[in-house]
Amino acid sequence: MARSSSTSSKNAAEPSLPPTYEAALAELEQLVGQMESGVLPLEQLLGSYQRGAELLKFCRSRLQAVEAQVKLLEDGQLKPWDAA
Repeated sequence: MARSSSTSSKNAAEPSLPPTYEAALAELEQLVGQMESGVLPLEQLLGSYQRGAELLKFCRSRLQAVEAQVKLLEDGQLKPWDAA
């Protein structure tokens, strides 16, 4: 019987992605703070780095989705942000 290449047992132990961009960003900032503190053991540091990479990918994809929506609303052109 061939084994599936699925990593469902591995995914069961991994935390799911946050429901929102803001929640993901908050978790990412917390992870960075812990990593910069220098007190994490090497294995936990590696796990935190991997989780951070997942969160960063999620945040980037959410930002790209919002940018695409803004382009649609602005007739296909992304206009510069004027905070003034």
